[in-house]
Amino acid sequence: MKQQTFWVVVLASALTVSILLTAGCAGCAATVEEAAGDSNLLTMMTWNVHNLFDGEDNGYEYDEFLQSSGWNAEKYRGRINSLTDAIKRIEPQPDILMLQEIESLKILEDLSRSLDSGYSWSHFAGNPGSAIGLGIISRRPLLDAKIHSITIDGDTAPRPVLEARIQNLVIFVCHWKSKIGGDEATESTRRACARVILRRVKELWENESDLGIVIAGDLNQNHDEFYRQNASMICALLPDDIYCAQASGGMQKDFIVISKSIPPVPINFPEKTITFYSPWIKELEKGSYFYKNNWETIDHFLLSPQLFGSSSWKYEKTKIINIAPFANPSGIPAPYSSRTGLGMSDHLPLMLFLTAGGQ
Repeated sequence: MKQQTFWVVVLASALTVSILLTAGCAGCAATVEEAAGDSNLLTMMTWNVHNLFDGEDNGYEYDEFLQSSGWNAEKYRGRINSLTDAIKRIEPQPDILMLQEIESLKILEDLSRSLDSGYSWSHFAGNPGSAIGLGIISRRPLLDAKIHSITIDGDTAPRPVLEARIQNLVIFVCHWKSKIGGDEATESTRRACARVILRRVKELWENESDLGIVIAGDLNQNHDEFYRQNASMICALLPDDIYCAQASGGMQKDFIVISKSIPPVPINFPEKTITFYSPWIKELEKGSYFYKNNWETIDHFLLSPQLFGSSSWKYEKTKIINIAPFANPSGIPAPYSSRTGLGMSDHLPLMLFLTAGGQ
């Protein structure tokens, strides 16, 4: 896989932040038509794979993944093989894999080769000096990849947002800041991420009003976070209901409104509010992450209105992958152990299905 490295500087708020964007391409001689084929189905998977480090030390790894702690190339290879075996059990195979908590582009390249299923395009994004980033591998051409860094009041989000285009569809791959440090104290950074995405969506729709948008990844935010927090603070994701509209004043600046309506149009918020469909509200049960004996819905696919009408891609369904080896017999995620080499991740993957059609 041929690697290209770019330094991308993006103005996200008050500061400019340098972000490392690395891209790989294997079999790049294939044309767009050859790569895409005649398939009328587009499948995507988002998955927080939980601390996937390669076998080399670069000085930023978590302690348990240092060579001095026993982590090595052999254990890394074993994990790549386990992930490959698990992903190959999914039918149909995802055309696009969006992964969070990976260390480097090398991991995307190794996984692509191990899967041996035509994943010829990849991008990795991470903050300089950060232990983990996020990435995407695809069997369809990835175009116009961009990185969006997020800074608010001197606090830079631990991971940037990765933007990529697949034909006339734009995907935002995310891993928003966790709640370590306090729910309320960290919410402003998640809201800053939402603000950057909203701004970019508006820019895209100025020239392409029929462009479908998918927001994917670990947002560290439940779809009903506002109520889990006892309606005590405005969250980066807000359901389209009267209580959230009243609490926020209806002014959408740094939160994404999510809806169960098809297509997702604002009902309780002002008419021009950008609204996305969340499968968690209507279709999916339980969650993708099991924490302190409770299910959480922090992994997401959020779908723009165009995917229910004017886009050439149409939403079909979302599915939780809660079978072995991703989950135990109770459907709970089977976390990976660096000590035993067993398990997958503390998150379950989500699968998105889109079908071709429309205008």
